[in-house]
Amino acid sequence: MFYGQVEGTGFEVLDPHFEACFAGHARIERLWTGARWLEGPAWFPAGRYLIFSDIPNNRMLRLDETDNSVSVFRTPSNNSNGNTLDREGRLVTCEHLTRRVTRTEHDGSITVLADRFEGKRFNSPNDVVVKRDGSIWFTDPDYGIMTDYEGDAAPSEIGGCHVYRIDADGRVTQVTGDFDKPNGLAFSVDEKHLYIVDSGKPKHMRRFAVGDDGKLSGGEVFATATVGIFDGFRLDTRGRIWTSAGDGVHCYDPEGTLIGKITIPELVSNVTFGGVKRNRLFICGTTSIYSAYTTARGVSLP
Repeated sequence: MFYGQVEGTGFEVLDPHFEACFAGHARIERLWTGARWLEGPAWFPAGRYLIFSDIPNNRMLRLDETDNSVSVFRTPSNNSNGNTLDREGRLVTCEHLTRRVTRTEHDGSITVLADRFEGKRFNSPNDVVVKRDGSIWFTDPDYGIMTDYEGDAAPSEIGGCHVYRIDADGRVTQVTGDFDKPNGLAFSVDEKHLYIVDSGKPKHMRRFAVGDDGKLSGGEVFATATVGIFDGFRLDTRGRIWTSAGDGVHCYDPEGTLIGKITIPELVSNVTFGGVKRNRLFICGTTSIYSAYTTARGVSLP
């Protein structure tokens, strides 16, 4: 169902540089509503469709850009959360219920990429990105085991919330150890840095240097959330960060300055760039999918 422009939405300019990110007549559209908690948008350019998760409803949905129709892609989805594409255009998914990261093959079969580290089950894999070398990086907070709402309530076997890397040979490596609740993550345009959100008590985003061996260093605070928390985010080709927040989408320049906002009338969980020219920002609100055309282009993933 298509709803068109929504009152209470718009572009809020905090720095003149943000004005160049959208056309003066640009508007925010609500494309669909009817979810409980939307997450994990992933754009499939070959089919011009968006896959996203409705975690509490235990389903994945598919929005067809050619006619704005929304259909059920997979149910049950094991309370899926984050999604992305790998180097071969296959869907990679974080699942809360099964506490694992999976890949959907081109024939529709599902391959388990990782469900344990050193023999212990993950908490509830949350968000995921793929590096150009094919390695898969994901966060593992405990949101899916805290209650039965987004998974199954259970104690943590690992005893902490960390970020992990899956190499091409299937080896899993823990790459962080000092997060409260690591959440959204994304690489810089040149992949020399990895940005990771901590949606726990710190409510900030950190930036790490990525070594040739895959190890992270640094980890300084890049930005601190001013409204609500950061969750999922994406970068455009000029290194600007478009991140979810309590009042919509916040846009930061590469130096960490908040230059503007896209206001949305509900809590935003995640975003991704899509469309034929990757200049359409898809926004997961709590119950609805929104979109906005920008002059920015998202970094091609992967």
